[in-house]
Amino acid sequence: MNPNQIQVLKPNVSREEALRAFSAGNVSKLYWRMTRGPLQRLADIYVPFSLYTVRYKGKSMCKRVFAADAVNGSLDLFVFPRMPEAGQFLTVLTRNVIPASLPESRAKELLRDKVLRLIFQQGFFKLREPQIEITREGADVHVPYWLGFYGNTFVKCRALDAVRRRFEGAKASAFFEEWLAA
Repeated sequence: MNPNQIQVLKPNVSREEALRAFSAGNVSKLYWRMTRGPLQRLADIYVPFSLYTVRYKGKSMCKRVFAADAVNGSLDLFVFPRMPEAGQFLTVLTRNVIPASLPESRAKELLRDKVLRLIFQQGFFKLREPQIEITREGADVHVPYWLGFYGNTFVKCRALDAVRRRFEGAKASAFFEEWLAA
């Protein structure tokens, strides 16, 4: 495989749709334009995510597939009912890839914490000592994002998750701005 060729979850947002989303006239977009400046550029960026099978005991034995970002573990998890199949991926040739840098042991630690939060949000408060088994599955997959760059003097970015079709919050903006500054 070419070093710039990656496996990407199929995006649900085209460049034209992303441009419309970043340029729309709703309150959120107006706020960004007023506080950060006009939209200057739009770019696609790909973040590596590691796939994990997670087994845990709730009322019964549960098994889920999670994808966690392999850069610093701060982005939201992707949850799959089963391992994604080949038809859910595209092969993309690009240089807009953030390199994976999170050690495996730290990635599993962060994933375990996030999974515990999910379990407790589902009402499993009575679990005294939850047993969670985490297994890494295959190579990293990449998740596409659209970045909108705003501003005249200081550039700020806003991220649109191209798979889930939603704007990310301040945590994701800081994630991308930190990578761009490095």
